[in-house]
Amino acid sequence: MPEPLGSHPQYDDFADDFLDHAQDSLYNAHYDRPACLELLGEVTDLHVLDVACGPGLYAEELVARGARVTGLDNSPRMVELSRHRVPTGAFHVHDLAEPLDWVPDGSVDLVLFALAVEYVDDRVAALSELRRVLRPEGALVLSRMHPTGDWMRHGGGYFEPRVVEETWSRGWRVRHWVTSLEQTCEELRAAGFLIERLLEPRPTESAAGINAETYQRLRREPTGFLALRAIPDPRR
Repeated sequence: MPEPLGSHPQYDDFADDFLDHAQDSLYNAHYDRPACLELLGEVTDLHVLDVACGPGLYAEELVARGARVTGLDNSPRMVELSRHRVPTGAFHVHDLAEPLDWVPDGSVDLVLFALAVEYVDDRVAALSELRRVLRPEGALVLSRMHPTGDWMRHGGGYFEPRVVEETWSRGWRVRHWVTSLEQTCEELRAAGFLIERLLEPRPTESAAGINAETYQRLRREPTGFLALRAIPDPRR
């Protein structure tokens, strides 16, 4: 059995480098963040729980749009960077393998879970906790690596969930789950969510000036990310 991903300090090792990269990277600033912010919608005066908040780039934008943000990450260095970047937010070191026992039931309007569900072993348990802390009229916005892109990179059986290890372009070594789109949908259903919208984002036009080849590929192929908005199932 692999080491539980929730306890793996992989992001502590390159937190500062990630912040420097993600502030204006094509994949982060011009692809995932715009899609997530679109799905979140109007956030003025709303309480947003930023799960796996990283160095605070999403939180910074949410606060600028009028939200009140609580964030969490299992990397102490990421939390430190978030606190520095967004002094008005409340950021906590927390492992999603553990319950969110410091967040009351039905106390947040929106949950953002960007590009991190792949690193959680018991995703149904973690998503169930996010369902618990959401208000009945709230919503979860989740993004993840596109499962088709994962399959094209790693091969094997598309429907076979498994942990993979890879080294990204800047030398970052990561371990994460590869799962099908069907499994993500079923995990959300099991946790008490209904999917309201699903986006296969395209990069913004400004991304063409960063890397024209990647921009064109992401405009025509499902090799990057997907994002969805899910709401609490009122029947549960």
